[in-house]
Amino acid sequence: MTLELTGLSKAYGGFEFGPVDLTVGREVLALLGPSGSGKTTLLSLITGITDPDEGSITLDGRVLDGVPLEGRQVGIVFQDGALFPHMTARENIAYAGAGADRLDELAALLELQGVLDRTPDAMSGGERQRVALARTLAADPDALLLDEPLSSLDAPIRRRLRDHLHRLFEGLDIPVVYVTHDQRTATALGDRLAVLRDGGLEQVGAPTELLDQPANRFVARFTGNENVFEGRVTDVSGDDVTVRIGDHTLRTATGDLSEGAVTVCLHPSRVVLDGPAGNGGSGEENVLTGTVSRWLNEGTAYRIDVESGALTLTVTVRPPVFDRLAIDTGTEVDVSLPPEAIHVLDDR
Repeated sequence: MTLELTGLSKAYGGFEFGPVDLTVGREVLALLGPSGSGKTTLLSLITGITDPDEGSITLDGRVLDGVPLEGRQVGIVFQDGALFPHMTARENIAYAGAGADRLDELAALLELQGVLDRTPDAMSGGERQRVALARTLAADPDALLLDEPLSSLDAPIRRRLRDHLHRLFEGLDIPVVYVTHDQRTATALGDRLAVLRDGGLEQVGAPTELLDQPANRFVARFTGNENVFEGRVTDVSGDDVTVRIGDHTLRTATGDLSEGAVTVCLHPSRVVLDGPAGNGGSGEENVLTGTVSRWLNEGTAYRIDVESGALTLTVTVRPPVFDRLAIDTGTEVDVSLPPEAIHVLDDR
């Protein structure tokens, strides 16, 4: 089962979307981008709510051009769930054509047995979203689209429903396009990520690829990389590249570069905080000494700013590591920058 978009474009109200070429197989493609980047436009084109100006869409070999929404076998779950308010959860799911056995199967899969006889106003936000998803799946779609279904939920419900979705997606065998503006949700649920900006695709790839090897500064910043610096390649020897950032000279493993100005990216999760200064660091090279200027407890991790000369590096560490190292503002620490984690963009 494959969803394929070829040369898809749409222009309206001064906004130009595309042309976009994109193939989604039996996987979850998380579509990431800021407001106004074209995420909802892409879904509207796939469902047939909006007709493209150019290009075509095929699903499992069927050309969908000109086919109305009801004939496309594409299921979509919106942010608000769009449930029928006068119907119970059971009636909402059955409306999509689910028989008793299929309804019970979906209710068990999404843990809805306790709310089947409730109307939407008697459900929580997470329960309404799960009912909306069950109703969509009851129609046995050949592709599933989700338009920011978690964005209006509070954090605990959002985490629980994200876990539900992760388990559910593992059992599906159809293309899934999951639209979100949240990088954490995208990396948690997506087999691949696609980043949109101003109606165009910036980069498509595995989550680790976009985090470690962003195609440009926008992708780096949007995927949570705060360590984006102006630098200069000073020496190239085979696959070994030496780059200077501020007061520091670092070795990287990025090949195919020439000497000159570059952009250097290093995701905060790839920086190694070695502890109090003077330990020498965990690596044999790219060890910097600096001072903790700020730290922030984000719940599952601590985000720490380390100033080393004119360079300020952001590092993330787990709470046990933070506690063990007794980190505080003003603490002098060593940090290691693994050469393979330093990504250099030749954006001249």
